[in-house]
Amino acid sequence: MKQNIKKIYEIASVATICTALFKKGLKNQFIQGLSPLNKNISKMLGLAYTVRYIPAREDLNLIDVFKDPNHPQRVAVEECPRDYVLIFDSRKNPRAASAGSILITRLMVRGCAGVVTDGGFRDSHEIKNIN
Repeated sequence: MKQNIKKIYEIASVATICTALFKKGLKNQFIQGLSPLNKNISKMLGLAYTVRYIPAREDLNLIDVFKDPNHPQRVAVEECPRDYVLIFDSRKNPRAASAGSILITRLMVRGCAGVVTDGGFRDSHEIKNIN
């Protein structure tokens, strides 16, 4: 994101941005019902890098799939560009654990601007204390 654009978004309210998008014909460009784990962070800003989860088949989603370095979750964590926000679309299912403290810490170390999910996080008590 260009620095001049970023500065504009840093001072704009979410309502103002949503109204501007609405005027451009983009409706419902936000996820309802979200709340920050870390209440001390005032605003998160970055372009979106999105991962969409689909329901897992119990016969195919064995624990071994998570050892694969090409697993979509691992690839997303490693490919999410610096200063982007990683968005996990979990179909609003809180049982879909989008990530845990290890992957969130990895994203932070890699320079990710933040993480959003409409599902759940494992280790949320640890994630909220990551600085």
